Amino acid sequence: MNEDTQQWLEDLPSFLSEAWKNAEFTSLTTVQNEAIPHITRGADVLAEAPTGSGKTLAYLLPLLKEVNPDSKRTQVLILASSHELVMQLHQEILDWTKGSGIKSTALIGGANIKRQMEKLKKKPQVIVGTPGRVYELMKKKKVKAHELRTVVMDEADQLLIPEHLDVVRGILSSTLKECQKLMFSATLPEEVLDLAHDFMDEEAEVIRIEKEVEKPDVDHTYIVSEDRDKLETLRKLARMEGFKGLAFMGDITKLNVFAEKLAYQNLDIGLLHSDADKQQRAKAIREFRKGEFPLLMATDVAARGIDMKDINYIVNLDMPKSISAYIHRAGRTGRLGATEGTVVSLVNPVEEKRLKKYARELDLNLLEKKMYKGQLQDA
Repeated sequence: MNEDTQQWLEDLPSFLSEAWKNAEFTSLTTVQNEAIPHITRGADVLAEAPTGSGKTLAYLLPLLKEVNPDSKRTQVLILASSHELVMQLHQEILDWTKGSGIKSTALIGGANIKRQMEKLKKKPQVIVGTPGRVYELMKKKKVKAHELRTVVMDEADQLLIPEHLDVVRGILSSTLKECQKLMFSATLPEEVLDLAHDFMDEEAEVIRIEKEVEKPDVDHTYIVSEDRDKLETLRKLARMEGFKGLAFMGDITKLNVFAEKLAYQNLDIGLLHSDADKQQRAKAIREFRKGEFPLLMATDVAARGIDMKDINYIVNLDMPKSISAYIHRAGRTGRLGATEGTVVSLVNPVEEKRLKKYARELDLNLLEKKMYKGQLQDA
């Protein structure tokens, strides 16, 4: 940490200094070190950094430092693609603004819009929300785009997919020209960067952090398993002592079938997918956090919204459709400040080839394993 950054940390207002002390952080991470000076001077920033490398605080710390709690205007808008990520970010904001007088609110689709409009009457300085609901409230003049000083796109690659693009474009084009735009993600492919430059200052800073030196080690492993045997292998993994894991599958129907069979075998699990309503999803995450069950089964909707230091296993029940999806799934373990994690991909022979291709492109040391006497062993 250079002297300027050290001085910047020492100059944080008391509420942020207190939260920093409570979080027991000792220094800024690489992405924080690189992004904060640019954000502080008001520049637009595009930042790519590994999951678990401290991206959220890279923008929250400098933005919260500048929020004026006495102003009855919304100054910062943070957009995220999933309910889980919005709620995760809002909790983080609440943790870091204790005692500051800064008000914040979360806006997600599916929730009661009238209640959200009531919360907006309290003039929160910070809003975090899903694009659809934020834009709906903008069009009703309940969120005032011209007041915004900064718009953040968290997991920007998910916000610039066709499904969200028109809405995001509508939100950003409603803001004033001088409104600062920040984009953060674990993966920013070229097509996303090209789109991003449509919205951002042509001199936007592009930051790419390839590896976070402080990030705990994650072992990337696989077990060759026919599709019919994957359920039993997952059951054995979840029974291991100390296991706290997320199991991913792309297909909701298959995921539900797996979950029913595991429940029938008396394995306590939670379920998280886009067909569940927001209360069910929130309950599953809450109970998993409390340790009420060792396994949370999820579709990729959850890969973006869960940040828990004690998740030590990620199980891929099917192969992620892209390298980007693999990175995001794997990034749920080995978070900063955590012990190391393990990714276990259960692959049939066809999937094994694709996994090895991903491993070569990501330069991963991929190890084959097997279950033996209830433990994960070298094959």
